[in-house]
Amino acid sequence: MRTIRWLPLLASIALLPAKDSCVECHSNLDGNLQRPAALFKGDVHAVSHLSCAGCHGGDANSDDPTVAMSPAKGFRGKVARTGIPKLCASCHSDPNYMRKYRPQQRVDQYQLYLTSVHGKRLEKGDARVATCIDCHSVHDIRAVKDAAAPVHPLKLPATCGHCHADAARMASYKIPTTQLEEYRGSVHWEALTKRGDLSAPNCASCHGNHGAKPPNVESVAAVCGSCHVLHEKFFAQSVHNAAFPSGQGGGCMVCHSNHGIHKPSTAMLAGKDAVCSQCHEADSNGGKMAVQAARRLDGLANALQVSEQQLALADKFGMDIAEAQLRLIEGKESLIKARLALHSFEEQEVGKPVDAGLLIAKETKAAADAALHEKDVRRIGLAASVLFIAVSILALWFLIRRIETNGSATLTRRTIL
Repeated sequence: MRTIRWLPLLASIALLPAKDSCVECHSNLDGNLQRPAALFKGDVHAVSHLSCAGCHGGDANSDDPTVAMSPAKGFRGKVARTGIPKLCASCHSDPNYMRKYRPQQRVDQYQLYLTSVHGKRLEKGDARVATCIDCHSVHDIRAVKDAAAPVHPLKLPATCGHCHADAARMASYKIPTTQLEEYRGSVHWEALTKRGDLSAPNCASCHGNHGAKPPNVESVAAVCGSCHVLHEKFFAQSVHNAAFPSGQGGGCMVCHSNHGIHKPSTAMLAGKDAVCSQCHEADSNGGKMAVQAARRLDGLANALQVSEQQLALADKFGMDIAEAQLRLIEGKESLIKARLALHSFEEQEVGKPVDAGLLIAKETKAAADAALHEKDVRRIGLAASVLFIAVSILALWFLIRRIETNGSATLTRRTIL
């Protein structure tokens, strides 16, 4: 029995980290020499009981600095930037080693990095490009799901922007530096930050992470289509799919831009800032169709809004309009389908859901109007009932008063007699 009681304790001792003279020594130093030890406490490697020696070499079991930092023990001190990816890959590309700590983690990051713009430039000797530590940090590396990690979805744009929004750093590469600012005005950033949707697209969603590179223009639609599947399907069948071959920016980017994607509206179809007017004259077939599509979509949106307002008013007065409210949801779905079908640029494809939605808007508004009319009828009936009751009470009061008066008069005559 005693042996069994000791087993949990023995197991916990086995999980304790081994002696780490690196952390012990640097914790007693000052300034920049102490900082790595302080940061390392929250590092994913420390959590897995790995020591500084795993990256820097040396003997972490020795308190003697000459032994702990002995070149004979493999000590390498500060690692050159150009050698960082290979150093990280010495563990992260070994499936047998990684299986002990993160069985689910991919082990092809280094191979992907070699295919990236960063990796290719590093291979040519450009030490300024991003390496593992520029994105993941150095001594305080966190899991991707950790909100404090620089690669957490909410922080990743700023991490990429640390380099790509730096005009001085990007000058020699002739790369624009407005991407981060544009992205922070996009619908994707709004979904990520204001709606808390961590699955919303960020830099890595379109460019990749370890194998990061700009999408080729001919593949932009496919990249967007990885999320917007039905949009891509309609666009692939449209005349615009052939009108925007590689070298012309890809169909999605022509209309929606890339980093600064704003919420689509019918203003993109018609008006002074219409996207369609960039290619189509106002009196051309394409120009006329765009105006007509905008008019029909706006008409459906307005009709659904009016119906929704009427239903909300009826609901406020306690009328039973549950069935009409459910029906209105179908109408809103028709509007979504119409906007989706717009990417086919076929009037008939857009017209079907618009007509279906208008019919629903008409039906639901009629139901709301009927409910409001019933409310008025009930109010009139209630008012009439209240008036009838009031008149009845008043008549009863007069009758009672009359009876009381006659009774008093009769009693008076009897008394006199």
